[in-house]
Amino acid sequence: MYGWLWHRLPGPAAVRALILTLAALAVLTACFLWLFPAIAPFMPFNETTVGE
Repeated sequence: MYGWLWHRLPGPAAVRALILTLAALAVLTACFLWLFPAIAPFMPFNETTVGE
């Protein structure tokens, strides 16, 4: 998959690396802003059973 993506991007290697870095940052940002908060209520570690 990464090889296919690398060969399909335009420009020299430095431009490709910049595009891939920006794309990875965009995906990571989207995960932290929308995906992780959406699935957090369904995660089992939200129900703690620490005794008093």
